[in-house]
Amino acid sequence: METVLGIDVGTSSTKGVLTTLTGEVLASGVREHQVARPRTGHVEMDPDVWWEEFASLSRELTQAHPAAQVKAVGVSGMGPCLALVDGEYRPVRPAILYGVDTRATDEIEEWKARLGGDDALLQRCGSTLTTQAVGPKVAWVARHEPDVHARARRFFMPASWLAFHLTGEYVLDHQSASQSTPLYDIEARQWYRPWADQIAPGLELPTLKWAGEVAGQVTAEASAATGLPVGVPVTVGTIDAWSEALSVDAHNPGDLMLMYGTTLFFINTVTEPVRDVSLWGTVGALEGTRNVAGGMATSGAITGWLRELFGSPEFAVLVEEADAAGVGAHGLVMLPYFAGERTPLMDPDARGVIAGLSLRHTRGDLYRAALEATGFAVRHNIETIEEAGGSIERIVAVGGGTKSDVWAQIVTDITGRPQVIPRESIGASYGIAWLATQLVTPIPAAEWNPPVRVIEPRPENAQAYEELYELFRSLYPATAPIAHALAARQQD
Repeated sequence: METVLGIDVGTSSTKGVLTTLTGEVLASGVREHQVARPRTGHVEMDPDVWWEEFASLSRELTQAHPAAQVKAVGVSGMGPCLALVDGEYRPVRPAILYGVDTRATDEIEEWKARLGGDDALLQRCGSTLTTQAVGPKVAWVARHEPDVHARARRFFMPASWLAFHLTGEYVLDHQSASQSTPLYDIEARQWYRPWADQIAPGLELPTLKWAGEVAGQVTAEASAATGLPVGVPVTVGTIDAWSEALSVDAHNPGDLMLMYGTTLFFINTVTEPVRDVSLWGTVGALEGTRNVAGGMATSGAITGWLRELFGSPEFAVLVEEADAAGVGAHGLVMLPYFAGERTPLMDPDARGVIAGLSLRHTRGDLYRAALEATGFAVRHNIETIEEAGGSIERIVAVGGGTKSDVWAQIVTDITGRPQVIPRESIGASYGIAWLATQLVTPIPAAEWNPPVRVIEPRPENAQAYEELYELFRSLYPATAPIAHALAARQQD
């Protein structure tokens, strides 16, 4: 039987699938892990773990079906990340993760000024400098860890790190590069040397390819580590959210992919450039496509945190209690900014707020408030995307959060927008498996993973959520000065 292998490195786990060439999942596996938070605002991970977990999952999945013939391999991962390595491809420090790592705030403001401000950055790069950008994090290492910076020669993200270990090739996809602001020219589709040489001097930049192109073939050394046949082609791969969009056929003009996970991500596929300081303008995973994207700093991270505080009951129990709490969680409104916020606030010093608490509130109320907070933030991002010039005709949901009809229904009710639910919501590993399939035999994504149902808004909840949304939008500006003062006290 001919198969493909797709493996994705996420924030909380590495996941893998072995599928047929038509999308049937033969085997799946996961390796849970934790990121390191050595200081407030610092979020890191050892890149060697990415490869170790890939190799382990590859052996597990291929051994589960010994007769399966792996014909192609797909890789993806969280991003944009900064994993610096020396001339021998050894990590010089833990990888600095994407926008959840907020350490480079001083460097962001400094380099904004040096490069001509928001307008110049938006025009050249599609995005301004934010905590999501790679460039300021390179500058942070240079300033705070000069000895480390002096040893750095190249940089990787999870997908490119896996591709390198599998093939020996130093490549990066265009989509990931377009989030490496200010290193990439979004219109020329190439590295922008005048700025790259300023903010990342001494770094050799990887060869650019599109996500679905071949990075190379599995080497003998990689075969020994993974159990994969020598010579199997490996995709260049991309960032996990874009793999997720591919997995559910949400990469067409007018589509908005809504990814429920540890964080929450949005990708709207557009036909014309959308430039806004509150969002990220990028190229798509596939050649010829454009996106405007956004992302929350937390979503599932909050529900997981609450679960731990509550003594780790089953998620199903908490979801049931949240459902019973009803619209408005008996008078609670939460700001879900527990790790700062990415879009549209771009405020690393934002903090979580729970307004309306009384002694009568239960854990179910708090859990409901967290789910509703996500819904309010989704609506805020959707409105921002459309006001900036994006066009949203269809919302496709993907990720672990879709397993909960309660959560997805809450988001639909708050936004007033239907959500399409596909047959498989496995996520990025499934999407990158589809991309790997294209190296063997093209199959449309809509056939690979067709939609199976649509969650429609419930009109009876519309008025209540309209009122609560107004309170939500008022809460951040009313409490931001206090949150910022408290955030300053949290610095290690």
